[in-house]
Parts: sequence; C-alpha cells; structure tokens
Amino acid sequence: MISQLIFILCFVSAIILFAKNARQIYKNIKIGRALNRNDKPAERLKTMLLVAFGQKKMFKRVVPAILHLFVYIGFCIINIEMIEIVIDGIFGTHRFLSFLGSFYNLLIASFEWLAFGVLFGCIIFFIRRNVIHLKRLNSPELKNWPKTDANLILITEILLMMAFLLMNAADQKLQLYGESHYITAGSFPISQYIISFLPSDPSSLMVIERICWWFHILGVFAFLNYLPYSKHLHILLAFPNTYFSNLRPKGELTNMENVTNEVKAMLDPSFTPPTTDEPVRFGAKDVQDLTWKNLLDAYTCTECGRCTASCPANITGKLLSPRKIMMDTRDRIDEVGKNIKANGNFVDDGKSLLDTYITREELWACTSCNACVEQCPVNINPLEIIVELRRYSVMEESKAPASINAMLGNVENNGAPWKYSQMDRANWTSQQ
Repeated sequence: MISQLIFILCFVSAIILFAKNARQIYKNIKIGRALNRNDKPAERLKTMLLVAFGQKKMFKRVVPAILHLFVYIGFCIINIEMIEIVIDGIFGTHRFLSFLGSFYNLLIASFEWLAFGVLFGCIIFFIRRNVIHLKRLNSPELKNWPKTDANLILITEILLMMAFLLMNAADQKLQLYGESHYITAGSFPISQYIISFLPSDPSSLMVIERICWWFHILGVFAFLNYLPYSKHLHILLAFPNTYFSNLRPKGELTNMENVTNEVKAMLDPSFTPPTTDEPVRFGAKDVQDLTWKNLLDAYTCTECGRCTASCPANITGKLLSPRKIMMDTRDRIDEVGKNIKANGNFVDDGKSLLDTYITREELWACTSCNACVEQCPVNINPLEIIVELRRYSVMEESKAPASINAMLGNVENNGAPWKYSQMDRANWTSQQ
C-alpha cells in the first residue's frame, strides 16, 4: 500500500507540474501577434502527417534519418507500456494486461526490439556528438548548456532503455523460478540474453526488478517535466508546428497590412483604412512584434543544425546561423514571459531581440534564399524572423547598410535597383 501511495503521489505531481509548465509555454507563445493559420485544413493535416509523423524531410540525410526513426518509433510505441505501468503502480498488480495472451506477448517482444533500436540509435548519436565531433553539432551556439542538454537526454534515454531490458530480464528469470507474483507472461527476444548475467537468488532478482521498474517510471516522469526546459520539446510541438506551416510559396513575402492600407488609400481616395488603437509597428524589434507562429517555431527548434549547415552565408564564413536565430528568439521569449509573470504586464527591461540577442551583422548576412526553411525537418521558418527584424531596422530606424540604402534610393528614383535612369537602361544594346 505504501508503494502504491508513493506511486500515486509521484504520478499526480508529475502531471500537475507538466500541465503548469505547458500552460506557461502556451502563454509565452500567445505573446506574439495574431495570425490566421486555420485555412486549408486538409492540406495542413496532410503536411503534418508527412513531415511530423512520416518524417519526410529527415530522409534528405539517410543514415541519421534511419537512426532517428528508431528513436522516434521506439519512443512513441514503448510509451504504450506506460498504460500498464500506471495501472500496476496504482493498484499494486503485476503485468495487468497479460490477459491479452498471445497479443500481449507480441507487444512485449515489439517493445524489446524497439528498446534495442532506441538504445542503438542513442549510442550512435552520442558518438556523433562527442567522439566524431560532427561539425554542425559542435557549433559555437551549442556550447555550454545546449551541448549538456543534448547529452543529458541521450544518456537518460540510454539508461531508461537499459533499465527496461534489465527489468524484463529479471522478471523473466523470476517467472522461470515460479515466483507467485511474477506470472508467466510476455516474450523477451532481447532481454533473454541478459538472464545469464543476473544472480540466481530470487530475492536479489526481485530487488533488481523493482529498482529498474521504479527507475524506468520515475525517469519517464522526470523526462516529461524536463521537456519544457529542453530542445526536446519538439517531440510534442512538431505536430502543431507542421500543421500550422506556411503553405504559400517559400519565396513569397507577406505584406504589412498597415502599409497595404496606405497604398490602397493612395490609389482609391474612397477607401477608408480600418482604425485601431494599437500603435503601428513596422517589422519587429522584440518578440512581442513577431507572430505566435514565429514563437512556436522557436520553441519547436530541435537545434539539429540542418538549417545552418545549408546556409550559404554561414558556409562562406559570415556570422549568420539560422539555428542561433531560433535559439536566441526562444531565450528572449522565456525572458519576456518571466517578466510578464513577475509584473503582470511587460515592464521595459532595456533589452530587445534586435541588438541584445541578434546583431545587425547577422541579419544583413542573410541572402533570403530559403535554404534554412527548405532543410528544417519540422518546417521552422527562420527567414520570417530575419525579414521582420530587417523591416524594423529599415522602416522605423532608417538603419541599413550603405549598399541597401543605395538600392532603395535607386528604386525610388529610377524604378529599379540600378543607378541608371529608365531612359538610359537599354543603352548597352547599342554598344559594340
């Protein structure tokens, strides 16, 4: 009974704490401006199924895609076993679902193979990060906490899968000994090879089985509540993020509504722009000026670095890293969220996303080629954030590199980016 009470207390505490953290993240995302992404539900559902569930874009790099698929499928399916663990923990039963007979045996066998796949995949990922030192996984923005975060999750997954297999091995040996509480149930294609390394004393086996059982369940509870502080939040947010993807062509920029209304009023004197009490802001200076989808992108970022590895600016040695743009945005969201939580409303802290977190050198290094958008496995769009920060710099501060100012002046005076007037633009055709 004491064991059941401890389990119930841990279970309820984990759910409440996760709900609290999830609610805070939701509030942080809602800091962003409104954006309607509820159109074309069929196409959005198809995108989510292909990109998030099917991991379509992952297979641009086959080897890591296959390893990630092992981890992904294993994580999703092995957690079905959590249903039985929760029931056993609350009611003090053991292998409650064993009444399913041969189907239960198939389930346990599948879980073991998947656990082995997760174990293998995580070990390879750990080696890629810490032994091979893959370049895109050891960039400057991944130093300190981001690197620790990734390794912590990989080590946790390895330990959880080892505990799962060791628990099954001890359970199977106790079944062979005919211990009353350990009913004969399940099929153990992987853990059967561990049995010979376990002690023969039933009491020792029970201790091993119980330690592994508690380690596994408490590890899952801890992992659940670690997600809101980790890049692995993408496990949950990849699905809504891909559903609310931008379905327009990648090269199409959004028009600012207030500018569009001004143009309409110039062309049609009878047009009356809608009035609003909100102050007009051209582009974005801080996270409050971005849309909620931009903020959801930031929380969904997996820090895999595919965007940065494909960025031509980064490849040629410029300061820009699309991954850093998303990480900086997420850090600023958390900071603003804590500010609002502490004060009721946002109190100016003298910081902003532009300049404090993201430098102008980074912004103007971007070629707007959309390579980062194309490569992201969960349809994150760093370019939208870059463009909005640029818009603020140009339209509100009139700050832009000399080459940009020259181009804008030529567009205004000559109707084209070049310095030649429209009358002289075709002169080159008469030159020999």
